[in-house]
Amino acid sequence: METAKPISPQSARDRARMLSEALPYIQRFHDKTIVIKYGGHAMVDEALKRSFARDVVLLKLVGINPVIVHGGGPQISATLEKIGIKSQFVAGLRVTDRETMDVVEMVLGGLVNKDIVNLISQHGGKAVGLSGKDGGLIRARQLVLDPDDPAVQPSEIIDIGHVGEVESIDPELVALLDSQDFVPVIAPIGVGPDGRAYNINADTVAGKLAVTLGAEKLILLTNTAGVLGAGEQLLTGLSAAETKALIVDGVIHSGMLPKVRCALDAVQSGVRSAHIIDGRVEHSLLLEIFTDGGVGTLIHG
Repeated sequence: METAKPISPQSARDRARMLSEALPYIQRFHDKTIVIKYGGHAMVDEALKRSFARDVVLLKLVGINPVIVHGGGPQISATLEKIGIKSQFVAGLRVTDRETMDVVEMVLGGLVNKDIVNLISQHGGKAVGLSGKDGGLIRARQLVLDPDDPAVQPSEIIDIGHVGEVESIDPELVALLDSQDFVPVIAPIGVGPDGRAYNINADTVAGKLAVTLGAEKLILLTNTAGVLGAGEQLLTGLSAAETKALIVDGVIHSGMLPKVRCALDAVQSGVRSAHIIDGRVEHSLLLEIFTDGGVGTLIHG
């Protein structure tokens, strides 16, 4: 028979303090929707995958409604490489012809999506996997690159195929699943008026979905500690005005810029707060939502 390992009085006090600290947050966010963009290292490290699934199940059990939008870029690239298709990017976006789009749908809507659903189920939750094509959830249109965008090189192609942007989101199916205690797990694939499928940036889908659902929070998991200041220190709390100033000053730049703009758009469109958190930290979701310190950057209106 296994017996529990004794813990020190100090460790016991620390655990009790953390549980007590969580109570007001549980009360505040009860029956609220939190949209989570799941990606980065948290999606490939086995311990972090289990940690994420446990966090999601706990959120649902305490009365919060998590909605997950996932990425899958590395998995798509690996699959394309196996079948001899070279990945090509323009301005950070994957050039997606019809053959590549078939692979994107197979990987995002199939392999990755079902893996997340299975993980949540293994930890006692009820999850349902969706593509944005299901039930007309995500209506999309082709994304047209601006040739004047400095990220687009003069020699690069402008038509990048089945890459889309969100035109509209129908919240009915997600709301129905929430009401029946299911966790929606959504692959960021949209459908155009002609039935054409589009691959859409997962951060963008998560942000637009958070606005459409009237979410309390948008949480973006990343491979960094959060938004860093000029001295590389973590900025734990920013207003929308402060965030804009950091963008103008060039402090926020490169790969962090699209995520921050997504978060900023969400809070300026009615989402109470957006969080860019370190997905490399085990149980980062719980730490960000239920503790005073958190593990990333909070952006508010």
